[in-house]
Amino acid sequence: MFETADGWVAAHQKDLSDWCATIFDYAEPAWREYRSAEWYVSRLRAEGFTVEEGSGGMPTAFCAEWSNGDGPTVGMYAEYDAVPGNCQAPRPERAPREGLGYLAAGHTDPHSGLGIGALGGLLATKAAMEKHGIKGGLRFTGEPAEKVRGSKPIHAAKGYYDGLAAMLSFHPFYMLPLCNTVRWDTQCGAAYSMIYRFRCEMPETWGAQDGAPIPQSHSDVRAPGANDALMLMYQTARNLRDSMLPHRGGWSVSEAILGMGQATADNLPAVQADIQYMIRVPDLAMAERISGELDRVANSVASMTGCRVEKHWVCKSRPGLTNHAMASVVWENLQAVGAPTWDAAALDLARQVQEACGKGGAENPLIDACTQMISPQEAERELRQSLPPEQLNSTSDDYTDMSWHAPTARFYIARPALRGGPYPAWAMNALGGIPQLIDPMVSTAARVLARSALRVLTDEGVRQAAWDEFEQRTGGGVGGDNWIAPLCDYEAPLEFAWPEYVETKRGRHWHLPG
Repeated sequence: MFETADGWVAAHQKDLSDWCATIFDYAEPAWREYRSAEWYVSRLRAEGFTVEEGSGGMPTAFCAEWSNGDGPTVGMYAEYDAVPGNCQAPRPERAPREGLGYLAAGHTDPHSGLGIGALGGLLATKAAMEKHGIKGGLRFTGEPAEKVRGSKPIHAAKGYYDGLAAMLSFHPFYMLPLCNTVRWDTQCGAAYSMIYRFRCEMPETWGAQDGAPIPQSHSDVRAPGANDALMLMYQTARNLRDSMLPHRGGWSVSEAILGMGQATADNLPAVQADIQYMIRVPDLAMAERISGELDRVANSVASMTGCRVEKHWVCKSRPGLTNHAMASVVWENLQAVGAPTWDAAALDLARQVQEACGKGGAENPLIDACTQMISPQEAERELRQSLPPEQLNSTSDDYTDMSWHAPTARFYIARPALRGGPYPAWAMNALGGIPQLIDPMVSTAARVLARSALRVLTDEGVRQAAWDEFEQRTGGGVGGDNWIAPLCDYEAPLEFAWPEYVETKRGRHWHLPG
């Protein structure tokens, strides 16, 4: 059965490459991945899957199901959102994609390769199940807005990960020592994200009136307005950020001002202004502490400026839960497949990227870790060297929400990374889009996913060991004494001014000129 899955991947190398290039070129940002989601839904239906569009109330999410009879169900997923301000063509030089400027979105991690690697693994698993009569099912979710930790907490709260025998989570490598390996004990941490919306609804009550015999007082402009509230929030929170938690734990707070289209300087105060925060922390207590501090600042600023403040949740994701049994299954199959390899033509393209960055072309332009394996236990030891003993989780990623509903393995396959850095962002983005450089990662991930899924589907002992460990760690499984329930008590934040592409008489453009 493994040979059948490997054979499917080998026979569909051209398809996987073309599909990856398509999603890379779409490069749609969070909550606005219309073409990308539509492409996946169409492809999955063509492959015989039943697909629910708009799963969890998210227009660019989906849930695909396929069954080969009664049996266990394995979950995989695609991500496909890109990052504003990272537009890059799949070329070994700095250049935006055709018809766009550098401010448009582009794939950084890249989620284009993540999603197609997962899709390849899914379809290879299906092919082996059909040929060998393997009973069971496959579930494949489309996960938009990962860059703002958007969909997975919502999918989790609405039950889309329930009933799985296992969840397989693949991500392109980008952070040593987690390269061509599986996470062992230290899973990713928690993340909170929220938008504070300031509204100046009664500027006429601010200060003295000018006595003008017209309904609209020209003195309204003297009211601070929503922009003033936002600027006070931005600066005050930054000034206080270092005081919110102790200087350990690798936590961070970042912010983004969402555009409201107020391109005017009329004698009226700004009515509305939005600022988004992302909190990345090891645990939920830290997330709650920072969230409370930001609430305090927002309420104080609103009071100072005569505005009203609203808090809208974008994400509340849990820290991850380890499952050694599942990690061991994936590591076994990763060893069987091996690390990605790059041919001479790919390495020449990598050298061209180096040269475009003024670094000079090395004989071997990729770092050694790209083609090496590291055991989960050794990677864990290296990771823990920079962490305090009491810290259980590190960095953040929302695959963690899946881990509380099914035994989950998180593994990493190397994407090409250049030696001799640092490099500008465009260089890594280009490497993630040039087919000769990203395709080896995609096909390697597809093979590991398929082999791991087939092992789970056919080995009752593996499934039982994984589930026994899940129940032990959660204190009884879903709903157990140590189980953390979904934190999502909000609907998808769709109606905010998220960056996106627009259609105009000039054609398809990024929403900001440049």
